[in-house]
Amino acid sequence: MVETSWNGDNAPDEGARNSYLEQLRMKIVSGQIGPDELLTVPTLAKAWGMSTTPVREILLELANDGLLEARRNRGFMVKRLTVTDLRQLFAIRAQLECYALSCITNMREEDRIPLMQKAQAIEQAVEDGDTLRYLETDRAYHLHLISLAGNQHLVKMIMNLRDNMRLYGIESVAGLERQQLSVPQHYQLVELLAASKTDEAMTLMRRHVLDWEPIFVEGIAALG
Repeated sequence: MVETSWNGDNAPDEGARNSYLEQLRMKIVSGQIGPDELLTVPTLAKAWGMSTTPVREILLELANDGLLEARRNRGFMVKRLTVTDLRQLFAIRAQLECYALSCITNMREEDRIPLMQKAQAIEQAVEDGDTLRYLETDRAYHLHLISLAGNQHLVKMIMNLRDNMRLYGIESVAGLERQQLSVPQHYQLVELLAASKTDEAMTLMRRHVLDWEPIFVEGIAALG
């Protein structure tokens, strides 16, 4: 088994705890931590400068989210996802994100501006070649966008689907190209909704989500 090493500052407060939680989540989702890697509480606690309690809470939270599996007396390992699992997640996510857009009846200026700023952050991450920041900014953008539907149960379902995916291949040639192609789509989605062109926005969202599917399917299939 491969044991992941980490670097962290001595900052065991709530902000640091949440930062490490999301950092770990993104590393799992992107495939930087694979199914053959062992995560242990003592190792992460030492690297992050935290006590074991908040580290254990982080790992248990990710296990409850379906990303990790506990290994008795050993630690936690990334839960494997099959190609069938991934295809099913994509199908449901595409439907729900499109439905969320159909619920946005009025894109206000106070919503449009921060969404465009988040789209700019995504663009900057792509320009910098920073995949983890791309994932973080993309997640923040989609969370903000679907929250405008005004249905927190729907938001929770969609974000859970996103967080249970495995984005293996996101740094492949095809994955990097898809990152580039996704940049203008984030701006276009906001512009279409601001112009009350909901049907066009839903069509774009479906393509925006599903165009990633063959890349990630190939990434998972390559693991065997």
